[in-house]
Amino acid sequence: MTSKWQDWAAFVLGLWLAISPWLAGHAEHEAATAHAVIVGLVLALGSHFECVACHDMPAEWFNLGVGIWLVCAPFVLDFHSNVASANSIVVGAFVAGLAASALSLDKQLLRLWHSS
Repeated sequence: MTSKWQDWAAFVLGLWLAISPWLAGHAEHEAATAHAVIVGLVLALGSHFECVACHDMPAEWFNLGVGIWLVCAPFVLDFHSNVASANSIVVGAFVAGLAASALSLDKQLLRLWHSS
């Protein structure tokens, strides 16, 4: 599988998520900040290595899970910041959408889907 623009977009979104507590002004909320930094770095590194290594097993499944988690995280972890919550939900929706877009273009997955 070749590198896709969705991988690079997820990489950028992961970097944004990791530094957003300081740029968006919600760094004083410890749980939201720790969550953003950890998940952002995991997303960025996972997307980077998907771009570079181009493994046969697409990382889009991982990104889809991360995106869904980011949408749910403000409610599960009870973020006390509207900015942190909105950032997590928006980034998560974009990441999940990018992953779904990339999965819809995966020819192997489409063959499996249509053969069953």
